[in-house]
Amino acid sequence: MKSSALHAIFPLLAIILLVLSSTCRPTSSLSSPEPDWAVDAVWYQIFPERFRNGDALNDPSRPLDHQEIIPGWRPHPWGSDFYERQSWEQDIRPNDFYWMHMNRRYGGDLQGIIEKLDYLADLGVTAIYLNPIFDAASHHKYDGNTYHHIDFHFGPDPTGDRELVVEAKETEDPSTWVWTSADRLFLDLIQQAHAHGIKVIIDGVFNHVGRGHFAFKDVMENQRDSYYVNWFDIVSWDDPDTPENEFDYKAWWGFKTLPELREENGTLVDGPKQYVFSAVARWMDPDGDGDPSDGIDGWRLDVVHDMGTKWWREWHAHIRSINPSIFTTAEIWDVQPKLLEADMFTSTMNYPFAMAVLPFIGGKQAKLLPSDFDQKLTEAREAYGFNTSMLLQNLVVSHDTDRLTTILLNPDRNYDREARPDQHSGRYDVSRPGNRERRLQQLIVALQMTYVGAPMIYYGDEVGMWGEDDPGCRKPMLWADIVYDPEVHHPLGWDRPKDDVAPDLDLFAFYKKAIAVRREHSALRRGEYETIHVDDDHELFGFRRWNEEEVLIAILNNSDNQQQCQLEGAAEMELLFAVGDLAPISASTISLEPRSLVLFKR
Repeated sequence: MKSSALHAIFPLLAIILLVLSSTCRPTSSLSSPEPDWAVDAVWYQIFPERFRNGDALNDPSRPLDHQEIIPGWRPHPWGSDFYERQSWEQDIRPNDFYWMHMNRRYGGDLQGIIEKLDYLADLGVTAIYLNPIFDAASHHKYDGNTYHHIDFHFGPDPTGDRELVVEAKETEDPSTWVWTSADRLFLDLIQQAHAHGIKVIIDGVFNHVGRGHFAFKDVMENQRDSYYVNWFDIVSWDDPDTPENEFDYKAWWGFKTLPELREENGTLVDGPKQYVFSAVARWMDPDGDGDPSDGIDGWRLDVVHDMGTKWWREWHAHIRSINPSIFTTAEIWDVQPKLLEADMFTSTMNYPFAMAVLPFIGGKQAKLLPSDFDQKLTEAREAYGFNTSMLLQNLVVSHDTDRLTTILLNPDRNYDREARPDQHSGRYDVSRPGNRERRLQQLIVALQMTYVGAPMIYYGDEVGMWGEDDPGCRKPMLWADIVYDPEVHHPLGWDRPKDDVAPDLDLFAFYKKAIAVRREHSALRRGEYETIHVDDDHELFGFRRWNEEEVLIAILNNSDNQQQCQLEGAAEMELLFAVGDLAPISASTISLEPRSLVLFKR
């Protein structure tokens, strides 16, 4: 990448060196980590309640985390202005959008995901991660009532399923469990996804449950006499001789809707442990025949740091006895290589990648220089080792952060901090991002698709969805067959511009092309990596990916000015992909327009 004095002094020697660099390619000695399919994965995260309403007949009649009937409540219109309060919402808390939103349901379900498997396959997705799908009261399902049943309203017959479960008088004993229509539809989803070449992993939330969980309900009702009394950390029991209810328990971060399962010596106590073991086996080998191919392909594990490492080692030993090649990924927000030892997790949600790429591409006053960006990437690769790095889920945003282009519209903040208008000291902008943010988004996606690790897309980013941190990041998915009202309301009632809402099909085409390049070139998925150009003065960054089949070179101009970059043999290279128009190329120089990236094959 750097200009060579030999090129000026010894033209013949420079030509010889160029020929050697084109023909004597370095070979890769990498072995393929397990599971092998995860190295090639293009991930897509789905928040089921907001992805697609495929069956309007299973929509709830009330928000399930409220016992009382809310007058006028109904499932929220999918195409409505997200920030507009419906009449029933005005009657509850007219000036508190963020509290009120928790009562909404849009009706997303498993049938909707099945209907859009063709869409995902066309995009190039090869693996999907589903946020929690087990029966729960909330829209996010992190407050599970059970681990062994799919949410009734994600299936075709909520009323019938609920009656079936009640009649079965189920306990923690798997011999008492029945298969509901929602359970069977999920197994059908797995089968159809596999037929599309798409793997399926689901969220495992084993640290805590919801107040509607069957064991916790029994404890609340029977107090000290409950069969499940040792499943939870009870702080105090109710005194029946007083009018107050003194019953108290340990809950996740103090949220009383999320009672924690009891741990001792770094692992769950025996009762909930055996229940979890039985429940995960149900989804990994549904027919129990010893062949896990009809089950899920992996687990994403929630709040990993809130449970002991002994538990995770025991849990992994159990699931790998069912499927030795099962994929597991941990929700951790920093670099933690010890969690990816042989008897622990396969991968992580690679938030450090997001925390590096966002200020590098999107920062203004706090913009990372190429050398800083390279250092952060290098430190993470070296901490995990290269083989493990190939398995990491390189996400940029998720259900826990503001949307990608909205982050770019509100730069220079700490990641996932002050990410809503009601949390920000200034005017956090929730309006539709413009062309600048779209261009920066394309640069980030290009890096996702060319860097080491498996790229992960959060649903809707590929069609230009925007929004602040929860709940704005969980808006209903944009589909071409739905007409959307423009956004004219603001969550805090502030003035804002009118923003039209529709899927950005040009952006979808860009994602599709970028994904296709990754899938077509093994060096981007399995090849070695080397940073070959770091120029802080001109904000240029370049790297090489290679294996025994090919050598690829990516050059990024992260500045707002056109830049020249020295690249021997540039004119003879094949251009595979570009963000921005490619300026004329000489024998050893390429001109890069502002905020652009090019990918060459040598």
